[in-house]
Amino acid sequence: MLKLTKKSDYGLIALRHLAADAAKPAATAKEIADIYQIPLPLLAKVLQKLSKEGFLRSELGAAGGYRLSRDARQISTLEVIRAIDGPVFLASCFHQEGAGCDQHSTCTVKEPLRKVHEGILQLLSNISINDLATDLTEVHQRADARSHWPILGNAVVPVPVSR
Repeated sequence: MLKLTKKSDYGLIALRHLAADAAKPAATAKEIADIYQIPLPLLAKVLQKLSKEGFLRSELGAAGGYRLSRDARQISTLEVIRAIDGPVFLASCFHQEGAGCDQHSTCTVKEPLRKVHEGILQLLSNISINDLATDLTEVHQRADARSHWPILGNAVVPVPVSR
């Protein structure tokens, strides 16, 4: 099964958040972790990796945090996933010819699956972080009012607020 790792998922969430808030001050790892309920230690490692790979820049000081270092339209989801997790493969035979496959010489689905694999890579390379960020308004409204409407996964759960 082709599945994003938590690291890639968290990295894409963070970049999406920063793309939507590009005009605002830099966001800290803690702010992003709190809004999206991501474990802070893991998110911090992912953000450091994204900084090292040139997707983010880190700013020090009272208003410090992370900002995108490139235009969100120029960052593809594929390059982010590759930066965090390495190469993306649908099947092991696509990166190590026949490694660990008893059917390598007689396989009848390798080439059709290679086309599926290439289609997935093409799709991921054509989706930018900006594309992911275009519908973030609702998330930010929930985050601004999270003491009243906390985010739990993709659900917004009303919580009574005592005043």
